[in-house]
Formats: sequence, C-alpha cells, structure tokens
Amino acid sequence: MSSSDTDQPVLIAGAGPTGMTAALALNARGVPATILEADPADRDRAGSRAIYVHGSTLRTLERVHPGLGKKQVEAGLVWPTRRTMWRGKDVFKRTYDNPGGDGEFPHFTSLPQVKTEQFMHEALEEAGIDIHWEAGVESVESTPDGVHVETTDGQEWDAPYLIGADGGGSQVRKEIGAEFHGDESENSFIIVDVETLDGNTIEEDPLPFERLFHYDAPAADGRNVMLVPFTGGWRLDVQCLGDDDPEEVAGEEKMREIVADVMGEEYTDNIKWTSTYKFLQVISDKFVDEHRRVLLAGEAAHLLAPFGARGMNSCVADADEAASAITVALQAQTRGVHDHEIDRYASRRKQAAEYNIDAAGQALEYLEDRDPVTVLRKEVAASLADHFEVAGEYLDDAPYGPHDAPPTSAGGNY
Repeated sequence: MSSSDTDQPVLIAGAGPTGMTAALALNARGVPATILEADPADRDRAGSRAIYVHGSTLRTLERVHPGLGKKQVEAGLVWPTRRTMWRGKDVFKRTYDNPGGDGEFPHFTSLPQVKTEQFMHEALEEAGIDIHWEAGVESVESTPDGVHVETTDGQEWDAPYLIGADGGGSQVRKEIGAEFHGDESENSFIIVDVETLDGNTIEEDPLPFERLFHYDAPAADGRNVMLVPFTGGWRLDVQCLGDDDPEEVAGEEKMREIVADVMGEEYTDNIKWTSTYKFLQVISDKFVDEHRRVLLAGEAAHLLAPFGARGMNSCVADADEAASAITVALQAQTRGVHDHEIDRYASRRKQAAEYNIDAAGQALEYLEDRDPVTVLRKEVAASLADHFEVAGEYLDDAPYGPHDAPPTSAGGNY
C-alpha cells in the first residue's frame, strides 16, 4: 500500500512449523520476515507429534526453500504395507511394490516433527531470517496502515502485517477479538512413542514394517490401537474405552503392559513419550482482523483431530497462502484490491479448515461408535472380509476419514 510497507519485515508470532513456513514463504516471495517466539531457544520439543507429511506439503516446502522438502524425504520413511485387524483376526492387508509413487516426491514421508522443525531452522539460518526467542506477543494494535506489537521482553514492533501462528492458545487470536467454536472428542486417546530396539532401523526391528490398525484389540483389553512406523521408532495410538480412567491407562504400569502385549515384552523399556488427549474440533470465528493487517494461521485458527494427518499439513498450507496474500496486498495500488486479497485468504483457509474438521470429525465419529448404523456396518464388514476384499478395505480406510483435500486448492494442499 505504501513504500514504507516493504521496508519493514512482516512479523510472525510463533516458531513452530506454521510460523517457520510462513517466514520462508515470505522470504521466497521477496518479503522480509521476523519471527517472535514466546519460548526460549532451548525449549523442550519432546514427542513425535506430527509424523506424517503429505506429498503436497513436501512440494510446498521445497518450493519455498529448495532442498527443504528433499531433506525430509531423505530423513523420513515410507511404509509399504497397510494392515487392519478385527478382534485378533486379519481383515485387510495390502503391500505396495512402490509405496511412494513415481513422482519427484513420495505420497508421504514419516518422521518425527522435531526433525521437520530442525530442517526448518536450518532453512531459516540459510535465508538469514531471525527468531526472537522469549519474545511472546503481549499486545496487538492494528490500524488500516499497519500493526503495532508489544512483546513480553519489553520490545515494541511496527510492521505492515502480523501473522498469528502462535498455536491453540494464541494471544494474537485473543488480541483481535476472535474466538474458537466447536467441540471435543468424547473418548480420550493416548499417544506413545516407542524407540526401535538396540538402535535398529525400522526395517531391522522384529515388528513388521507396516501401518497397523487393530479394532477391539485383545492385546489392549478390547481398545482400538494403531501402530505406525516413523524414522527411529513406532507411534502407538490407544483409544480409551468410555469407562477408562485415561491417566491410569497412560500410567507407567498399564502402558508397559499394553506395549508388551501389542508390540512385545522387549519394547517396554523403549517407551520414550506418552501423552493423553481429548481431541478438539474447533475453528476461529474470524481469520483476519477488521483492518486486514493481522492474519491467523495454523492452530491459532483451527484445531482438529489427527485422523488423516490433516493437522500440520493444513498449517503449512495456511502459512504459504498467508504469505502469498500478503505479498500481493503489499503491491496493491488501491484499498479495494488490498482488502480483497486478505479477505480471500480468510475465506479460502476458513473453508479449508471447515472441510478438514469435517473430514477428521467423520473419522472421530466412526471410531467413537456414536451411530448404531455405523457399528452394524463395521460388524458386517468384518464378517465379510474373508470373502470380499472391498469389505476389508472399508475397515482399513474408514478410521482416517476421507482422502480428498479441500476444494479450495488445485494443488492438493490441505
């Protein structure tokens, strides 16, 4: 809108995957960026968290910083087999000769989020983008001409735009008067990271190199469990039963018992991280402020259950589109064009978030057995799986929700 706009860096609140992607995406478009992060530089980033990176996300990261997507592919792995069991019996198994596909990037790669963030930090250093640690956003004042930010370290910042990528508890969201609306899962879920044995690669471990979903697993006292390999270990997801005490199930004694029964006794000493969740399905009532100078992205704008791995992947898409909208808005010669570009970002990403929440919600409802018809359908499919592959494939697919990306993106971004 003015020559001074391009002289000041765009501010980004949050140094997670969303914020770092936004900074790299702005830099790739010739727009300077600065990240403000509330945590210290040596913060604890324990846990595998978002382990499944979609191919569309890899392509986005490669586009905004050449080499970034390829590093993740080299560090990650692609499991070749999908397998589903029903109460101790195989109902579906498929192994792919070329599970990654034939493109430049595989359909997905599986690696712990800490590795993704490590590669992003390296990319920021290469691009000369600063992170100001222990500088969380404290207050935000926006005007038609820009934004004024005060941070917890006592500094004040003026910028043409602020991207709020500061997570589910976003101070930026609160400062612009936006609120989350939605609900949370009825059941609790436990996520456990288990390292491979004796420094093995996944392929060397005695467990099959596959993604396994087990309905009503006898080894887990009738709970649903999922076992997914990633670089360096295994993700074990356990769905609590309605009368479970989640803290008791997630406790050391019970979790060692479940790991021993599901994976093998030798894995009980390799439990590295355990966390208990009720998954939120919420969305902000607005994605930009009234002056169109503050944009919310990632978990500052929406939270969703992890089924289908739409979480971090949709956050990266938010960040890239926010950078694109800001870049065009900076060059706008009229207020109307400026406002249109920012509003278009809000509209597109809100629609994408609604689609992703609905998709994750379908999987969540399926797993929580809220609908008697769905329960019956699962029972019938399990009884027919030996004779009709389509019945087993239904049981294999349904826990992850629809495979489609939101209709807002021609590039397949989430």
